[in-house]
Amino acid sequence: MQEEQQPEAAAESVPSSDAPEDGPNEDSDASQNISDADAFKILLEMKMKKRQKKPNLPSTVTELVTEEGSKVFVVGTAHFSDSSKRDVVKTIQEVQPDVVVVELCQYRVSMLKMDEKTLLKEAKEINLEKLQQAIKQNGVMSGLMQMLLLKVSAHITEQLGMAPGGEFREAFKEAGKVPFCKFHLGDRPIPVTFKRAIAALSFWQKVKLAWGLCFLSDPISKDDVEKCKQKDLLEQMMAEMIGEFPDLHRTIVSERDIYLTYMLKQAAKRIELPRASETEPRKCIPSVVVGVVGMGHVPGIEKNWNTDLNIQEIMRDSGGTRDETP
Repeated sequence: MQEEQQPEAAAESVPSSDAPEDGPNEDSDASQNISDADAFKILLEMKMKKRQKKPNLPSTVTELVTEEGSKVFVVGTAHFSDSSKRDVVKTIQEVQPDVVVVELCQYRVSMLKMDEKTLLKEAKEINLEKLQQAIKQNGVMSGLMQMLLLKVSAHITEQLGMAPGGEFREAFKEAGKVPFCKFHLGDRPIPVTFKRAIAALSFWQKVKLAWGLCFLSDPISKDDVEKCKQKDLLEQMMAEMIGEFPDLHRTIVSERDIYLTYMLKQAAKRIELPRASETEPRKCIPSVVVGVVGMGHVPGIEKNWNTDLNIQEIMRDSGGTRDETP
């Protein structure tokens, strides 16, 4: 699990302008002597005051609770959607989380800090250099499939004039405004997903899938994207894909549902408060987490939430010789 650490808050002492020149300032001394534990408690109290006890959350948010009492607010998003970005911002502001988890891995983390104009240009351009890099990283078949899926993303980008991942960038910015809020990458690494997906398909399934992706040209409207936030329509689309490529659905969707659920539960561990001294008893409190994932993953996360999960199996490379030969 990758993590972007937020800078630790520090108590700064500001000398008073009314302090006499020939004597110490008591307020300044008190500020300098404040312990890390006390500073943490002060900032935590400020955070708790901003945290809404009964938050007014968007309809796209699903609330889950761990056995330890931690709360996880999962925001289901459409990846090319202005309203999804607003949902993410509102949720983080309302619940003031301790951790924000997004459906990204380390191979896509660059999109968090790139501006919209650069991302829009990058998403539209699929060149030989990108193809060579994908093949070098994932192998021939997996690399080609990755480029074809990038073509799908580029097609949507071209149609909508909107760069992908806006909801993740908003989550990253808002997390930085919340005291002691950590930012976690919660998705399985892309190379693992692609290799497992390709290995699960027969040669003719690969050809059929590649052919369909190559000739993708149907126009897409913003209304179409917003409709993807409706569970019934999304499940209908998923059912159609399951019928044609069930193994692809398992590796790209179902396995990542498990991985995302696991990472959300890991992020929701109870928080240990700092102690003023070694003799003070340890105290832990439930945490609050916001997860930002595609709406298609929300039903799977709910399904897996109360299950003991082992991600070792779905992290193995299934790719071997199968994806290179008929």
